[in-house]
Amino acid sequence: MPEPEILEQGIRWGPALIIFATLAFFLIVGLFSRVRSSTEYYPTSIRSIGRIGAGAAIASNWMSAASLLGIAGVFYLSGYFALAFVIGWTGGYVLLLILLAGQIRRFGKFTAPEFVDARYDSPAARLLSAAIAIIISLIYCLAQYKGIGLIFSWVFGYDYTRSVMLGTAVVIAYMVISGALGATRNQQLHYTVLIIFFIVPLMALAKQLGFSWVIPQFGYGPALQELSQQTQGQFTLPWSNASPWQWSALCFTLMVGTAGLPHVLSRFYTAPNLRDARWSVLWGIFFIGLLYWSAPAYAIFAKLLESRGKVVLDPGAAIQNADIIILRAVEWANLSPWLTGILATAVIVAAFSTVTGLLITGASAFSYDIYFRLLNPTASQSQCVRVAKGTTLVLAIIVVLLAVNPPGLIAEITAVAFALAGNTLFPVFVLGIWWDRTNKYGAIAGMLTGLAVTFSAFFLPELFPALEGIIHPTSSALIGVPLVMLIMIGVSLLTPPPPEKIRRFLAREVHTP
Repeated sequence: MPEPEILEQGIRWGPALIIFATLAFFLIVGLFSRVRSSTEYYPTSIRSIGRIGAGAAIASNWMSAASLLGIAGVFYLSGYFALAFVIGWTGGYVLLLILLAGQIRRFGKFTAPEFVDARYDSPAARLLSAAIAIIISLIYCLAQYKGIGLIFSWVFGYDYTRSVMLGTAVVIAYMVISGALGATRNQQLHYTVLIIFFIVPLMALAKQLGFSWVIPQFGYGPALQELSQQTQGQFTLPWSNASPWQWSALCFTLMVGTAGLPHVLSRFYTAPNLRDARWSVLWGIFFIGLLYWSAPAYAIFAKLLESRGKVVLDPGAAIQNADIIILRAVEWANLSPWLTGILATAVIVAAFSTVTGLLITGASAFSYDIYFRLLNPTASQSQCVRVAKGTTLVLAIIVVLLAVNPPGLIAEITAVAFALAGNTLFPVFVLGIWWDRTNKYGAIAGMLTGLAVTFSAFFLPELFPALEGIIHPTSSALIGVPLVMLIMIGVSLLTPPPPEKIRRFLAREVHTP
């Protein structure tokens, strides 16, 4: 994919000041509540914040460049097809609520690799799950880095590559100062600021275009009707941009991927009790839904501005602008630069918080599940923390090298991470919780199969043209998850059962009301 070309002349001082002032504000608030302990690097102990607060924390943990930029971008380009992202990412929390949230809380482990090790009694399975968690973090971070690069390019007027480098430097500085604050502290405050910064410009945009603005999410209904008439339904008809199979496969992949993401699952390991774990999911769905109710409106308003003749873009320019269409919509409507500035700030803060959390998840997986468990079992806690911090820097550098030439839209890159989580960790968790006969051999075979399915989707359609439109890197789980589960069941039945103590623990502790 060619490098995004959104170079602007000159620095936008207003947005730059808002971004750095907001980051400084979060750092100051976080430092006041920081617990000075070497173990705080790991995001595994969070004070009780209530069910609503926990729901806001889940939403804050979820808000990222993919949520704020990516969703609007795919709606802008693909119309109805983009509903698969909204339904998949929110529906995944419903799936999580039904299948895993309460049971994970009862199981009592703090990370995905710890769960895998305890449930399957296998250091090898733990090592493999830790490696998968690191790969997921890298892919997810790649999407965030692209968003950071695009916003910094827009704010500072540099080309994309220089902007990615600048953004990386700022991210690393932010992490050095804040430690784990970006991921585990003040997440309710993060969510409140971000959602206000995201919705206020949308209200102004709706008012400028002559639609209901008090609740702008209602206002874009008439806008969608107007756009549908002007485009003869090409933007709004269900299968104008994809087949029913492609839509369903993407939606399913994002659902199971959400339920299998390590940094999402970790929120439920630390809930105070079962009821709080379940209620926090419900509140999280509400707060996330508010965001996903708003992002499509930006895309619709931008498309409507085009159809009204405010701006004309050829297909190539439309693709280049898709990932920052929320900023373009506000600019095209000639609204105040300060509104565009707070919108850009919401994206940067969300991306920084997500990157911090993902890098810490990946680094802790390496330092504890690989370094401590495999390479140096006698390492002290402080040694593990030093390794984790070093690993964080290495992962950040790897991601920036990949982000210089991003392989797709932000939402598409993110969807690959979800496909990997859905094809590997989701079956291991679901069968591990609900079928006590699942053993370590089945888990290992399943994760290896999931890895093969996820990455073969990049080249199989080229080798076998008949698979074109059937399997895709962003939506491989509709084939992958059933296949992985069948392999896990088959291998488990052909090999010795898991230890009896694990099966008793599942019956007495995990499934006891």
